[in-house]
Amino acid sequence: MIPFDYRDGVLHAEDIALSAIADAVGTPVYVYSTAALTANYRAFAGALEGLDARVCYAMKANSNAAVLAVLAGQGAGADVVSAGEMARARLAGIPAEGIVFSGVGKTREELAAAVAEGVHQINVESLSELDMLSAVAVEAGRAVPIAIRINPDVDARTHAKITTGRKENKFGIDIDDAPAAFARARDLPGLDPVGVAVHIGSQLTELAPFREAYARVADFVRALRADGFAIDRLDLGGGIGIVYRDETPPAMDAYAAMVRETVGDLGCRLTFEPGRVLVGNAGVLLARVIHLKQGHTRRFLILDAAMNDLLRPALYEAWHAIRPVAEPPPDAEEVPCDVVGPVCETGDTFAVQRPLPPIGAGDLVAFSGAGAYGAVMSSSYNSRPPAPEVLVDGNRFAVVRKRPTLMEMVASESVPDWLGNPVSGAAPTAAGRTG
Repeated sequence: MIPFDYRDGVLHAEDIALSAIADAVGTPVYVYSTAALTANYRAFAGALEGLDARVCYAMKANSNAAVLAVLAGQGAGADVVSAGEMARARLAGIPAEGIVFSGVGKTREELAAAVAEGVHQINVESLSELDMLSAVAVEAGRAVPIAIRINPDVDARTHAKITTGRKENKFGIDIDDAPAAFARARDLPGLDPVGVAVHIGSQLTELAPFREAYARVADFVRALRADGFAIDRLDLGGGIGIVYRDETPPAMDAYAAMVRETVGDLGCRLTFEPGRVLVGNAGVLLARVIHLKQGHTRRFLILDAAMNDLLRPALYEAWHAIRPVAEPPPDAEEVPCDVVGPVCETGDTFAVQRPLPPIGAGDLVAFSGAGAYGAVMSSSYNSRPPAPEVLVDGNRFAVVRKRPTLMEMVASESVPDWLGNPVSGAAPTAAGRTG
């Protein structure tokens, strides 16, 4: 489906003009489509029909409570990497048995919380975590189902900062060392090693790396069973990419067919952890042009959105389509522009020499593919209030995370008594942002 398209000359989210949301809420603002979230989940889950499979949404992509509620309503579980994400999942109505707790650096407190909650399984990533979890399980008087995450040393052929399945990455236990890890888990009290987990990276746009990793996992499971381990769960992670520019990610049916081919004969219950593929194209970041600045060699569009709102271009050199909210004429001449934010860093750049139709001060633009790793990675850098989030459902919309005021942003800070409080009673007068 196309959740964001032009109608009557204006870019819409479902049946709502983005300009109407900007007028009501201000900019910058994230806008999500319920229809897109629902369609994406159904496409993923539907492709797996016939498999004994559970879809656990990777919450790190977007943990907004309303987004979680939409996906939970479709039957999604959750893949969480912190106690905070686990709490959010439970508040959104996801049952504990639908939660997988992943992550390379779980604290003792987080493990204790997961054990107390009774999550479906904990994916263990190191020998020291095995020891820590065993102690926690014994203390709680529980037998905890675990999967051990293996590192298959497979190149995901994605950005270096989001690849996770090579020997030099911090994730998982090297596949050559994993048999000893399973033997240790079997000997430790309180642990029930019932599964194998793997995740090789994010934004993969071809099946070959998945196929290689899953084939290695299948061979590993057979070897474990030969050694007497009752492995009946397989966590295949996530990582399927979306279209940001000109990528051609695999179709869901093709991915599911590859899964059946590589691991379908194992008789394992399968867990999948999609994130970006469920929420990425379901969201846009809406911003307004502050200035059109003509330099000696560059033309700059300066927006009211910044790197604190959408970090991916600065962090990953990520490419997002930038669309004017007012539909340009078909014959509009495109001019190269640097699209930048107001933060005092050269890195606060969204696009370099991007050909764009005529756009001027006061105009609205929308960043496509911003539903994943957008708002969830935002910050208050430069004391800029993080952008609010809006959920659209047909012809209605609601603010599902409001823009904080400056006083709300500083409410958790304090000045020690010995410094006094020179600004006591003073109220800030700068609004900081539109809306």
